[in-house]
Amino acid sequence: MTRKKDKPEKAYKNLEFLKSSEARSIRILSEFLEPMARFKKYKIYDTIVFFGSARTADRKAAEKKLAEVQEKAAKKDEHLDSDLQEELNQATNKVSLSRYYEDAVELAGRITEWSKLLYSDHHFVVCSGGGPGMMEAANKGAIEAGGKSIGLNISIPMEQYANPYITPELNFDFHYFFMRKFWFIYLAKALVIFPGGFGTLDELFEVLTLIQTEKVKKRMPIVIYGTEYWKQIIDFKAMVNFGVISEKDLALIKFCDTVDDAFNYLKEELTKYYMSDQQDLDQRMYEL
Repeated sequence: MTRKKDKPEKAYKNLEFLKSSEARSIRILSEFLEPMARFKKYKIYDTIVFFGSARTADRKAAEKKLAEVQEKAAKKDEHLDSDLQEELNQATNKVSLSRYYEDAVELAGRITEWSKLLYSDHHFVVCSGGGPGMMEAANKGAIEAGGKSIGLNISIPMEQYANPYITPELNFDFHYFFMRKFWFIYLAKALVIFPGGFGTLDELFEVLTLIQTEKVKKRMPIVIYGTEYWKQIIDFKAMVNFGVISEKDLALIKFCDTVDDAFNYLKEELTKYYMSDQQDLDQRMYEL
């Protein structure tokens, strides 16, 4: 009896190859084509992207942590060691920052509620980096308002978990930062920048650079939320004074300190640039 030979493994099923450096271009292309197919399937064409720190807690969690640290400090003598003093300072600051978590929940909810009332099928969908903190707040607000919610997660050494407020079919996990950034910006019709660290700054300045250099030509209102925080972190006026950016570049951003101000500005801008012509809305179905 002739023995049946084992069939060789097909290249597209060879995980050892697909994970190799030789297949890097295939992996990159996969992070372009698979999200594109999924966004088309679920009719996602317009997003409002929220950026902000993964370390920001909601008010209840922040106050609980502060109480725990204060209790620990109370058991010490009046001279706290430097580590405990730093922990106390951090916990106090986290309570202060927690208001931005609550504001992000409210703003994402209001955008979603407004978008659901629009005459078009092409609603503005809240999108975040999919992790904890400010990202969770944005997704939470959208879901609680009865809308869809997108999470563009990333695999990093300090594993970032997907928050529980992402619509399951719109939950993504990227390997390449630049592909993740592409999908943040390609569908975005507006950005909201909440207080954050290096990642938030990276995302903000890349978008500003793309707009300034006209690599991104569409109108994309950018709300920088939380003047008290951002004025200490970035001095845009100083950049103008030193001549490294121009006065007109400041028109690319809008500082807001309340949910009402941010919502009204976004609503006005989105209505002006993306809802004036039904044909334009329909055409975006075919842009991807």
